[in-house]
Amino acid sequence: MADKNIGKITQIVGAVLDIKFSTGKLPEINEAIEIKKQDSDVLVVEVSQHLGDDIVRCIAMGPTDGLVRGMDAVATGAPITVPVGENTLGRIFNVLGQTIDNGEAPKDVEYSPIHRKAPAFE
Repeated sequence: MADKNIGKITQIVGAVLDIKFSTGKLPEINEAIEIKKQDSDVLVVEVSQHLGDDIVRCIAMGPTDGLVRGMDAVATGAPITVPVGENTLGRIFNVLGQTIDNGEAPKDVEYSPIHRKAPAFE
């Protein structure tokens, strides 16, 4: 099992968070970071900027209520992905790829990053 890249929250301003990581373990731009909140819910944030001194600035993909400085933030090593394909047609998803139309998660689909080139119009 690979070592987890764990950082600590240093600042929270609304939906913007600054997270400090160990030297040499800075997550990439657009990488997803998961923060386990005290209510056992998981907040996903996305790296939007490298600030220097091993600190990244992130945008929260949900409410930041209950977050405090010093909480652990685990870098996933991958971007946020969403389901794509025929089985997603007519469905409604949030930015994390979770269904919000009261239906089950689609089966037999591929997952693609939310930041990528648009598919060819064919």
